[in-house]
Amino acid sequence: MTISSKADNSQSYVFQSVVDKKLPQVLKGEGIKIVVKKNGKIYDDIIDAVTGAAVGALGWADKDIPQFMVDVLPTHTYTFPAIIGNDNSEQLAKFYIDHSPEGAFASALWCCSGSEANENALKIMKQYWKERGQTKRNKFISRDSSYHGFSIATLSISENARADEFADILLDPKMTPKMPVCYPYRHQKDGQSEEEYTQELIDAAEKVIIESDPETIVSLTVETLPGSSLGTVPPPKGYLPGLRRLCDKYDILFHLDEVMCGTGRSNPNGGLNCWENFLEPGQFPDIQTVGKTLGSGYVTIAGVLVGPKVKAAYDSGSGMVIGSHTYSSHGFNCGVSLKIQEKIMSLGLTKNIFEMGNLMGQKLKDTYLGKHNIIGDVRGIGGFWTCEIVKNKETKQWFDKNLDVGHRAQEVLFEAGININGMQGCVSNKTGEGDFVFIAPSFIITAEDVDEILSRFIKGISELEKQLITEGEWK
Repeated sequence: MTISSKADNSQSYVFQSVVDKKLPQVLKGEGIKIVVKKNGKIYDDIIDAVTGAAVGALGWADKDIPQFMVDVLPTHTYTFPAIIGNDNSEQLAKFYIDHSPEGAFASALWCCSGSEANENALKIMKQYWKERGQTKRNKFISRDSSYHGFSIATLSISENARADEFADILLDPKMTPKMPVCYPYRHQKDGQSEEEYTQELIDAAEKVIIESDPETIVSLTVETLPGSSLGTVPPPKGYLPGLRRLCDKYDILFHLDEVMCGTGRSNPNGGLNCWENFLEPGQFPDIQTVGKTLGSGYVTIAGVLVGPKVKAAYDSGSGMVIGSHTYSSHGFNCGVSLKIQEKIMSLGLTKNIFEMGNLMGQKLKDTYLGKHNIIGDVRGIGGFWTCEIVKNKETKQWFDKNLDVGHRAQEVLFEAGININGMQGCVSNKTGEGDFVFIAPSFIITAEDVDEILSRFIKGISELEKQLITEGEWK
């Protein structure tokens, strides 16, 4: 078979997203700016305010990355990781352990994506109970309106329309019970205090544990700060500590998914873990999954962090991990990732993104909350923020999903010079109702960058409001 040289230039040979049609193509970038070709037009001044999917830390074309790769390349091409390891993966694991609160983690497994990280986490947690001789534990509790990956097992512990598309081949729902979503903007009742709402959620989680039989439960999984499923909803005070205590009470593993929000994007102490905002001193997850900013997009890497209790069960049991992946703990990826993380720490960039991100979030709140516009809620922490779009701010009524306002917002904001992610489904992942956009810039942003992001965001949202008024959909 040959391909005609006269083929339509819009045709795509990459089987993803819109089949047989090229998406907008990034041509190059530097810092927080990218150049994109879209519909035959070159956009040469786009602020990448979402870094793909909250991936970027050092921004585009970081000047040190080429030398990092040159330095690491001679140290590793490939070995099968279950037989011959490499020092780069060991040093990256030690780096993450050393830059987390003492006693949080004892070991790590590196892989290539967040889905793969969560898939491995499920298997590690299941084997933990086999090591302890409790072989009937086979249930994984997670939350409604959640997303943990696109493999069969990770879709099974997720709850969204993407998972529904493959419902007939997922794990039995009895093995993946769901507890209620944590979503104060929509589910905290009028007159209900934060403490009362938190207790309601904890009570509901405990009810799911009891009804599922605690002695058959492997783990409880939540996203510390949800991303594409719900849009960066910070847990209310006491919620994560309460879940940690439930897991202790019923002897269940506590798994935090920080693939999007972790590895420095939302840490209050200049460190790595988002949960340091919310858990009490001395409380840690038993298993944590990470990714995205770990390689800042320059290498494909994610990971599973293993707590001391879990590692101890393996040490005193078989001493072996069942199974392996071809590119687990790949030496080149781990070596480059380590150098990236060392640079981020040496420049204080996790501290910077926490401060600049919170500044951006506050300016978004000051601009939109309490005023007449389509932004009903502004939520997030550190370098990860969401604006939920509503038709009526008083009633929190969402726009008709057929208007596709979330994705339209993405388009008008792009035309205003800012790249963000527009989504649907925060009200209901099942029906696709509820529109939001999320922002996750590189760690290198300055106060001036924040102001420019805000200016372009305001311009784009104003244009969307004008369109909706013209269409008679908003007033």
